[in-house]
Amino acid sequence: MHLLGFDIGSSSVKVSLINGETGNCLASSFHPKQEMQITAHRAGWAEQEPELWWKNLKLALKDVLTESEVKPESIESIGISYQMHGLVMVDKNLEVIRPSIIWCDSRAAEIGTKAFDALGHEHCLSSLLNSPGNFTASKLKWVKENEPALFDKVYKIMLPGDYIAMKLTGEPQTTVSGLSEGIMWDFQKNSLAEMLFENYGFSPDIVPEIVPTFAVQGQIRPQVAAELGLSTRTKVSYRAGDQPNNALSLNVLNPGEIAATAGTSGVVYGVSDEIKYDPQSRVNTFAHVNYSAENPRLGVLLCINGTGILNAWMKRMVGENISYDQMNQLAASAPIGSKGITILPFGNGAERVLNNRNVGSTMSGIAFNIHQKEHLLRAAQEGIVFSFKYGMDIMKNTGIDAKIIRAGKANMFLSPLFRETLAGITGATIELYNTDGSIGAARGAGIGSGYYASAKEAFANLIKLETVEPDVSKQQDYLHAYNNWKKELKKAIE
Repeated sequence: MHLLGFDIGSSSVKVSLINGETGNCLASSFHPKQEMQITAHRAGWAEQEPELWWKNLKLALKDVLTESEVKPESIESIGISYQMHGLVMVDKNLEVIRPSIIWCDSRAAEIGTKAFDALGHEHCLSSLLNSPGNFTASKLKWVKENEPALFDKVYKIMLPGDYIAMKLTGEPQTTVSGLSEGIMWDFQKNSLAEMLFENYGFSPDIVPEIVPTFAVQGQIRPQVAAELGLSTRTKVSYRAGDQPNNALSLNVLNPGEIAATAGTSGVVYGVSDEIKYDPQSRVNTFAHVNYSAENPRLGVLLCINGTGILNAWMKRMVGENISYDQMNQLAASAPIGSKGITILPFGNGAERVLNNRNVGSTMSGIAFNIHQKEHLLRAAQEGIVFSFKYGMDIMKNTGIDAKIIRAGKANMFLSPLFRETLAGITGATIELYNTDGSIGAARGAGIGSGYYASAKEAFANLIKLETVEPDVSKQQDYLHAYNNWKKELKKAIE
């Protein structure tokens, strides 16, 4: 029996097919091969056409089915991972009304701040575990205020993964985990966040049917099965935002366990069983994939918007002909602290960890007669790691103290320098695994369909590829460089 995983990112859509019995990935593909287009009509805005996700999903799925040569009837179920916090609106015909306002769009930050003040900080935090912030509900309020004719057409709102599931099954649905990431779930009442809906002027009727994260959520429609080359017996049985799903893919399900990613944005995600929150909402608490009111499992999420995107920008600036491996080698040839260069990586919109400020990315300490490419490249990677450290110190106040960090061996975690610096400055051991979001979603599908009896069974074949221990001998050098970085950050946010 086989399981499919779809990972709907903002850069690309990835599809993986695994053998359910062995857990081995039989085929994997992503599209587009260059980064997917993000439209920014104004500074701080970011939109994508949902149909673009569907188009690239079909291309990647075609590759996977061709390469694997499996019979469609053998594919048990599909799991979906998706970029968090995006807003998709559909009318009564289930047609998309406008492009999706995606995760890194910061236009609604002020709207969220006003609601936070109006509803009361303590009231919001104790019920929603977050400020309304720049999340999905606030984005919808922006549409209501600025595009009322479009808002009037709204039948249902969804997150990006809900949209893909709807395309497959024809059923608009969502989950508690998804609603919590949009700041639309009241943890005290275990129901929709009526107080925020009333403040924003939304009817709860715009929220689709709520289904469990792990469950048979629908069968593929016949016309869609024909379009995709799949069988109508295949089910959709799991969906989750990319960061809860990344934690799942690393078997991070229990209190005290921590997962990390560092793609376009960077995330540290810790699991807790305590209802705790950051008073300033700089790190955010959401329902984890295995959350229930009776057995709370909460994901405390630190998100840094500007991580891998800074590294990609550096690649373009130093020359398109250089590979990431060559960049990593160059960066590693420079000393810790990059001979005084510091880079703030906050150039990809408003940063939650900075109280929703959009401070931009800055470079300081550059001396034209001293510094070379390697110093700039190292300073970029150090700046990304130091932003992680800054946020992880905030996370400690919510009970998340990183001793071991699990990550897939991908993106920035492919860089030995990045891994060693993160271990060195945090004191945490880094464990790298042979998994990614699409493989995790496939395993999640197996849990949701009942193919696996438990998560333990689903992850029995998860392989640890590498362990990186902190180098105690370099700790003071890392700390000195980090303190210099914090001084520059202080200047930027004052």
